[in-house]
Amino acid sequence: GKEYYKNGKLKYEGEYLFKEKINGKLYDYDGNVIFKLKNGNCIIADYGENILLLIGENLKQKILNERIKGKELDYNGRLLFEGEYFRKNKWNGKIKKYFKDELIFEGEYLKGKIWSGNGKELNINDRVIFEGEYINGEKNGIIKRDYQSYNQLFEGKVINGRKSGLIKLYDYRGNLEFEGEYLNNKKNGKGKEYNKNGIIKFEGEYLDDKRNGIGKEYYEDGEIKFEGEYLNGKREGKGKEYNWVGDLIFQGEYLYNWRIKGKEYIDGELKYEGEYLYNKKWNGKGYDENNNVIYEIINGNGKIKEYYYNGNLEYEVEYLNGEKNGEGKEYYNNGEIKFIGEYLKGKKWNGKGYDPENIIIYELKEGKGFIKDYDESSKLIFEGEYIFGEKNGKGKNYWNNYLLFEGEYLNNRKNGKGKEYELYSNKLMFEGEYINDKRNGYGKEYNNDNNEIIFEGNYLNDKRYGNGKEYDNNGMIIFEGEYLNGKRYKGKGIEKNENGEKIFEGEYFNGLRWKGKGKEYNKNGKLIFNGEYISGAKANY
Repeated sequence: GKEYYKNGKLKYEGEYLFKEKINGKLYDYDGNVIFKLKNGNCIIADYGENILLLIGENLKQKILNERIKGKELDYNGRLLFEGEYFRKNKWNGKIKKYFKDELIFEGEYLKGKIWSGNGKELNINDRVIFEGEYINGEKNGIIKRDYQSYNQLFEGKVINGRKSGLIKLYDYRGNLEFEGEYLNNKKNGKGKEYNKNGIIKFEGEYLDDKRNGIGKEYYEDGEIKFEGEYLNGKREGKGKEYNWVGDLIFQGEYLYNWRIKGKEYIDGELKYEGEYLYNKKWNGKGYDENNNVIYEIINGNGKIKEYYYNGNLEYEVEYLNGEKNGEGKEYYNNGEIKFIGEYLKGKKWNGKGYDPENIIIYELKEGKGFIKDYDESSKLIFEGEYIFGEKNGKGKNYWNNYLLFEGEYLNNRKNGKGKEYELYSNKLMFEGEYINDKRNGYGKEYNNDNNEIIFEGNYLNDKRYGNGKEYDNNGMIIFEGEYLNGKRYKGKGIEKNENGEKIFEGEYFNGLRWKGKGKEYNKNGKLIFNGEYISGAKANY
C-alpha cells in the first residue's frame, strides 16, 4: 500500500503486517527516501507530519513490550533519538531536539528520563519552558511556567532540580500566588503572597517555608491588616493590627498567634490596656473617650464595654473567665438596642432581640429559639434556628440583603444538606452535603447563565473527589470518572475548545490524556497534532 502527506505527496510505499509498516520506503516532503524498511523492521509509532518513530527490530519484540532498539527521525531525515525503547518510551540513548532547523537540545536518556545534556525545552506552543543543563537527571537552569501543563506552575532558577533564588508560583488558572526567594526548594528570604485577585496578602521574611521575621498581612482589598514579628509561621513577638480602613486597633505582644499583652484603640483613642489569655481580655482596664477608667477586669472577670470601629458602643456585659457570662446588652452601630438578656460562655442564652426599628423579633430561652441577626449596618445576615446559643437546625445566610446559603447547621457551621446562590443574581450555584462549612459528600454544581447542571458527584473538603460527571452547556456528559483534589483523575471524557469543537475524546489517568483520540493546537490555533494517545504518549493515528 501507499500513504500520502496532506499536500498529496507520497509518504510511504511498501508492505504492512498487523497494520505496521514492515518492508518499504519512507519519503520526506520533497520525495527523497529517508528510510528503508526491510527484513522485519517496522515503524512502531507514527507521529504524523512532524516526527516519526522508527524501530529497528521485529514485531515479536514489539508485541511482548520488551526493550527494543530504535531511532526517531524527523521528516527531514535528521536523527532525533537513537537507543533503547521500553513500552514505546525512550529508555536509554542519545537525544537531539530541533526547532525551525536549529539544534536546541542535545543529551542522553537513562532509565526513561533525560539524564544529561544542554539546551532548551519547548511546550506544544513552541514556548521555552526550560533552558539550561541536566546533571544526573536533575535540571539546572531557568524554568518558565508551562501554560499547557498543571505540573509546572512556577518559574525561576533550579539547581539539581530544586528551586533556588527568585521564584514565582502560580495556581492552575495562571494567577500569581507567590514571588520571592528560595533555597533548597523552600521559601527562604523575602517574599510576597497574593490572593486570587492578584492583590498582595502577605509580604515579609521566610525560613524553611514558614513566615519567620518581620512581615505584613493585608485585607482582600490590599489594606494593611497586621504588621509585626513571626516565628514558625505564627505571630510571635511585637505587632500591630489594623481595621479594614487602616486605623490602628491593637498594639502589643503575641505568642503562638494569640494576643498576650497590649492596647486596643478605637478611632485613635485608647479603649483597653492589659493582658490577654487566648485572645480574651484577662487582666486590664477599659477607658472612655476622655481616658477615664470605666471598668477593670481581673482574671477574666468584670463588667466591660466593647465598641465598634467608629467608637460607638457595641456591648456592655459581664465577663467571667474571659467570656460573656451574665447580664448584658448589645447595640446596633446607630445606638439602637439589638439584644437584652443573659449570656452563657460567650453565647446569647436568655433574652430578647430587636430589629433596627426597635421591634422585638425573637426571644431566646436557654439558648433556644428562632433568631434574626443583623450586621453593624442594620442589614440582615442570618435567620434561623438556635439551640444551645448557636446555629443549630435550618437557617439562611445573607450578605448585603442577598441570599447566599440556605440549609442545615450544627454547632454554628454548615452541616447537612444545603444550597449556595450566586451573589446578586440569586441563581442556584450548588446544592449538596456539607461537613464543617465545606462541601463533603454528594452534590451538584450549576451554570450561572442558564441554570443547567455542570457537575454532579462527590466532594471532599470543598473539592471534587471520587466519582463524578461533568456536563457541557447543552446537558451532554463530557467526562465521567474519578476526581482527585478537584481535578480529573481517571475515566472517560471529552475536551472542547473555546468554540465548542471537540479536541480530545478518550480516557484520562492521573489527570492526563491517557488513551484515545485527540488534537493539539498551537497558540495561533494551528493544528499541530491529530492522532492517538497510548499510556499518556502520542502514538499512531
